[in-house]
Amino acid sequence: MSNPSLKADPLNAPDLGDQIPRWGNRFMRWLGRGILRLLGWRFTGTVPNLPKMVLIGAPHTSNWDFPLAMVALFALNVRVYWLGKHTFVNGPLKPLLLWMGGVAVDRRAAHGVVGETAVQFQTRQQFLLGLSPEGTRRLVPHWRMGFFYIAQVANVPIVPVALDFGCKMIRIGHPIWPVVGETAVLDQMKIFYSDVRGRHPDQFSLETIRPRLRDR
Repeated sequence: MSNPSLKADPLNAPDLGDQIPRWGNRFMRWLGRGILRLLGWRFTGTVPNLPKMVLIGAPHTSNWDFPLAMVALFALNVRVYWLGKHTFVNGPLKPLLLWMGGVAVDRRAAHGVVGETAVQFQTRQQFLLGLSPEGTRRLVPHWRMGFFYIAQVANVPIVPVALDFGCKMIRIGHPIWPVVGETAVLDQMKIFYSDVRGRHPDQFSLETIRPRLRDR
């Protein structure tokens, strides 16, 4: 006799609250979940029922990270935006990139990327922003702290997310509010990512979860 307390969904996909922005349709959801099942991936954790947050994706060690993340968003029907250089997002692929969640930012703006991105949070009722603090697939000496400053200025929480290739698990962490301070945020990040394995483990280290000295 089966245990009714167990979820029937083999992906263990989290249910979404009414505050979370949606994306796609039944076909996208079916396609995303089918691909994840075929590849053997599952979810763990829940998506906080909040209309605005900064999602951190790490480790970023492979070209597979972005398409796999997009498939996961298909499966959940969650709308997550990402930042792109204004000349890139507004180029010939603009319709596709906008559909995929691209948001153009001009690094030349007087108030910088942080201020320009904070405006996106202020002018939208729902806005989930996905960022990769490593910024590259190579092993880096430190994280880029833009995610923290954006969350701080916009007064929104930071939610860590991991593609754990060690157990094929898409891990979703608890929200961390920037008011606790940069050090406390990074300490919680180290705990969350302590047992996560990227596709190329040699290209990620917990020692990189620190800011540049001039970022402090």
